[in-house]
Amino acid sequence: MNQIQTHLTPELAEWAKQIKAYALDCELDFFEVIFELLDYEELNMVAAYGGFPTRYPHWNFGMQFQELQKGYVYGLQKIYELVINNDPCYAYLMRCNHLVDQQLVMAHVYGHADFFKNNYWFSKTNRKMMDEFANHGVRIRRYIERYGLKPVEDFLDCCLSLENLIDIHSPFIVRRRSGGEDAQDESPADQVQAPRLKSKSYMDSYINPPSYLEAEKERIISEIEGKRKFPESPEKDVLLFLIENAKFERWQRDILSMIREEAYYFAPQAMTKIMNEGWASYWHSTMMTEKICTAADIVDYADHHSKTMGMQPGKLNPYKVGLELFRDIEERWDKGQFGPEWEECDDVVKKTSWDKKLGLGRKKIFEVRGIYNDVTFIDEFLTEDFAKRNNLFTYAFNKQTRDYVIESREFEQVKQKLLFGLTNAGQPSIAVDNGNYKNRGELYLRHEFQGIPLDINSAKDTIGNLFKIWGRPVHLETVTDKRKKILSFSGSRHEEKVLR
Repeated sequence: MNQIQTHLTPELAEWAKQIKAYALDCELDFFEVIFELLDYEELNMVAAYGGFPTRYPHWNFGMQFQELQKGYVYGLQKIYELVINNDPCYAYLMRCNHLVDQQLVMAHVYGHADFFKNNYWFSKTNRKMMDEFANHGVRIRRYIERYGLKPVEDFLDCCLSLENLIDIHSPFIVRRRSGGEDAQDESPADQVQAPRLKSKSYMDSYINPPSYLEAEKERIISEIEGKRKFPESPEKDVLLFLIENAKFERWQRDILSMIREEAYYFAPQAMTKIMNEGWASYWHSTMMTEKICTAADIVDYADHHSKTMGMQPGKLNPYKVGLELFRDIEERWDKGQFGPEWEECDDVVKKTSWDKKLGLGRKKIFEVRGIYNDVTFIDEFLTEDFAKRNNLFTYAFNKQTRDYVIESREFEQVKQKLLFGLTNAGQPSIAVDNGNYKNRGELYLRHEFQGIPLDINSAKDTIGNLFKIWGRPVHLETVTDKRKKILSFSGSRHEEKVLR
């Protein structure tokens, strides 16, 4: 990266300064933003590394780079903006873009930068992650030099296949009890007493020898520990459980810790994709139409903006949904279309012309930006009126016609399916239920079924990689075809068992 010319042209540098002033006029609050200008190959390289070009080497980044390269060359995709949650905030511009595109991207970036700084779900992230990723890269390169490329790369493959097995809410919820005085009070060693035979005081040391009592106490504690559930309650942070309990070499534990740290850094972005893109789109459209575009630019802007907002078959466009929801919230709070009076009104004509001229819309969307994630955002603000205006529906695959068809336009079904897809950032919720299953050190995990079954092939690959790390048979309880099933892997073959 040191040899890449990243400085802006004088024209773009002036526009960056001007758009920053516009963003401040809009009351956006952000860390310093550093724009870097790259050609399409350089930008694809940075994007393949997730925006962090100093990351550790891995073949997966090369595959992502090739995919981005081919997508650009064949005209299938193009990266307009890439912005990093960091302090300072880094944003990358493509050198060959037109000026209108650069202006749009800069305005969009300031929306993201404001969201990163002020949304609660980003409040626990490392704001110096650019340096931390570089540190991870250095450490892994040293392990490669010391232990060889193949052992380190194979272990990285296992870790990366498990990176979604974290508890995305754990930075905000204390699920574990700390090991303080309360924990010590509950220690079996403090509670267990070996049975003593009745005796006179002068005969006690002969009838109840101290060595025998100590051995009996240890035996009882061992039995209790064998029967005690481990962990005592389900552990959703599977990676943390592995770090604390699996038999690792020191370098392996360090690598898994790095992967876990990176997974938690990226988690808020998955949890707020609709809100984040909607917020940035709201502000780029506001600044472009009200402050930046001239009459000569507006058609080009509208053309490029409409492409970003376009909905593709079978895909949810977070830019479009987020933008429309923020606009809907602003309009409703400006007109007073909320609260008990609005909810209880069943006069369609009256509701159509309802406008109390409260002017609270801008204040409300800033409040929403600060405390919601995608699940709570959709649950709170996706109304039936909004769903009808935007023609939302669910779809399903028809086995007879072998095509996707509209399944339902019912609001509750649309909202429920959307929320299901966003729960746990769209990842299956899996927890360690028992780390000593059958008292043989086997790992038993439980999938929290929420209406969407696991992909069985992917699940088998996952428990296979868990076996490589845990070193003992791994079992996963899930639901398929409305039946509970246990998927198991013992190191040689996969097994499936239906629970009755």
